[in-house]
Amino acid sequence: MATTTAPAKRRTRARDTTVFLKFLMATTGIVFIGYVLLHMYGNLKVFAGQEAFDSYAHHLRTFGEPILPYGGMLWIIRIVLVASILGHLYAAFTLWSRANGARSQRYAVKKAAKATLGSRTMRWGGVAILVFVVWHLIHFTIVKPAINADVSASAIAESPFTMMVASFQLWWMVAIYLLAMIALGLHLSHGTFSAQQTLGWTQTARGYQRARTIGYVVAAVVVVGFALPPLAILFGIVG
Repeated sequence: MATTTAPAKRRTRARDTTVFLKFLMATTGIVFIGYVLLHMYGNLKVFAGQEAFDSYAHHLRTFGEPILPYGGMLWIIRIVLVASILGHLYAAFTLWSRANGARSQRYAVKKAAKATLGSRTMRWGGVAILVFVVWHLIHFTIVKPAINADVSASAIAESPFTMMVASFQLWWMVAIYLLAMIALGLHLSHGTFSAQQTLGWTQTARGYQRARTIGYVVAAVVVVGFALPPLAILFGIVG
């Protein structure tokens, strides 16, 4: 009896090890990076005009037909993202809790001196991003409210392009969006580096510097790529 139960207990403990939690955080983070880059690419379609943007949004729902049902691919992506979010949050809060419990005051001061802005803001930046994602989903996906009095609710429901333009014609909407993108950029700059470090890609000085550079580049591309559409709409370049 003891022989059969011991391996199961060891597997349970293995899932709670720091190594596994860091690996979980890294892999789910890579999923997010891929999704964010694809989402950014889709948003940039707004510069091609209403027909191109609406066509892109429509094909996201028909992708994979007839093997998949209408909207099937989007639901697969949503399920993967939700699972990744839960895994990422569990790993992050467990690791942070352990680090806070084990860290002495002297070690904390020493580490803070060497920390980057991205690493120092990881915790609260992650919470801010999570709040923004919930608000973003409610606004653009679930409710789709007509927040701009100059645009009808029916026009917004019929055209994703119209919904985006109506939203970003409002300066405060653009301000919220840009603040969220700054938080996302800081999170990505350190998160991308940390994922590479966890996967063992920073063992040499050159590899370490390369990982840092990749983190900064990914963050810059994402922030600029997401910021361009709302700014172009706000200043009348698009729409």
